[in-house]
Amino acid sequence: MLSGCASAPPSQVAVLTVNGCPRLTPCRFPPANPQTNGELNTQLDETEAALATCADQVDAIIECQAKSNTADDSATLHTVQWTLAPKEQ
Repeated sequence: MLSGCASAPPSQVAVLTVNGCPRLTPCRFPPANPQTNGELNTQLDETEAALATCADQVDAIIECQAKSNTADDSATLHTVQWTLAPKEQ
């Protein structure tokens, strides 16, 4: 018999709550061993780019936390619900 044709107990609802701000990842800087002024200049450019990427990540977290503090003075939470299928009998 199809499950829609028989009376069955209502499906359970599971609630998952997650922090809305992204996680930080470690900042990575390129290894350095320049041998010439040109290599030193390239190394400086690569290091500045890595630092900018790291700063962007930190700024995004600060912005997210500021928004959540404005909303409810705590971490932003998102609630996701899904229905669990009834157990087979």
